[in-house]
Amino acid sequence: MITAMGIAHLAERSLSSVFNAASVLQSQADGTGFWMPVDASTTSGEVDWIFYVLLWTSVFFFAIIVIVTGLFVFKYHSRPGQKAGKTSHQNMSMELTWTIIPLIIVMVIFYFGFRTYLKMTIAPDNSYEIQVTGRKWSWMFTYPDGTVDANLHVPVDTPISLVLSSDDVIHSLYIPAFRLKKDAVPGMYNKAWFQATVPGEYDILCAEYCGTSHSDMLAKVIVHEPGGFEAWLKDASNFLDKVSPVEAGEKLVKTRGCAQCHTPDGSVLIGPSFKDIYGETAVFKDGTNTVIDENYLRESILDPMSKVVAGFEPVMPTYQGKLNDREIVAIIQYIKSLSEKHRSEALTVWEEVTEANEGETHATTDAQVTESAVETE
Repeated sequence: MITAMGIAHLAERSLSSVFNAASVLQSQADGTGFWMPVDASTTSGEVDWIFYVLLWTSVFFFAIIVIVTGLFVFKYHSRPGQKAGKTSHQNMSMELTWTIIPLIIVMVIFYFGFRTYLKMTIAPDNSYEIQVTGRKWSWMFTYPDGTVDANLHVPVDTPISLVLSSDDVIHSLYIPAFRLKKDAVPGMYNKAWFQATVPGEYDILCAEYCGTSHSDMLAKVIVHEPGGFEAWLKDASNFLDKVSPVEAGEKLVKTRGCAQCHTPDGSVLIGPSFKDIYGETAVFKDGTNTVIDENYLRESILDPMSKVVAGFEPVMPTYQGKLNDREIVAIIQYIKSLSEKHRSEALTVWEEVTEANEGETHATTDAQVTESAVETE
């Protein structure tokens, strides 16, 4: 008869074998992406370990069930002239065995799983917070100083807290290398955190079907070397002062999600192409029309539902409060530069700004020289 101590000893030996096998395979997979992506965060290793425990526990019991079933079918199958023997209707020891062993295994798995869940859910107090916005069909990452980018830039070995929301439908931020997945839901905020351990670039995907271009909702996590993130943030926050309005507008179109629906080459996606539209006449769903100029483009950016172009659906989100005046002007100049008739106008704006800045610089320098001369006298 099987005793309680015997059951416990058998369960301990079984768990030990399964856990050891899981640890070996998991250690082999570290950094190689054997069955899992590369391990690049502080919690991804624990997630992998639990996965392998579940996998090899399932394999272990599956093999036992299949082997025993096969043996029983072979040994006890019906034979001519042989009557079926009597079977026991109750075996307390057996019932305790197949109840207690699975209970122990499930409780152990629950303990490690819940511990890892709490570790992945509760962010450290010193986390660096980044706002994440999902919308059809791109991600937008906003940093504490107001800098916005289409990719997620983070420093290595620093806890990062993400605050997720959505402008339209449910999206799900998925970073395989960090074993991180969190929904971005309209009208509420979700939080997640991670700490990257290996510098490099890692994929970001949307793991919740969100419409036509769901599979194109891609981005990157760029994990910077020590000091690299601070340099990138400083440069990114001042890019409007370093490039022409056309170049700035092109970057904004790509980072703010415009390029997911509007193309610069004449091909049509969800919305009209930007190619050669400036100065042309737009016809709307209500039958009215207007010339596409600065005022119309500004209105379309801030209140896209007021005038919907015929042949397209009203799916564009508003950028009211998300783009400042300089950014809107830059986008308009970029759109203008894509029209052969008005390209020179867009470039002239940059030349005038450059000349004005140079004039201010010379004036400042002259004033400083004069002031220095006065002080010397």
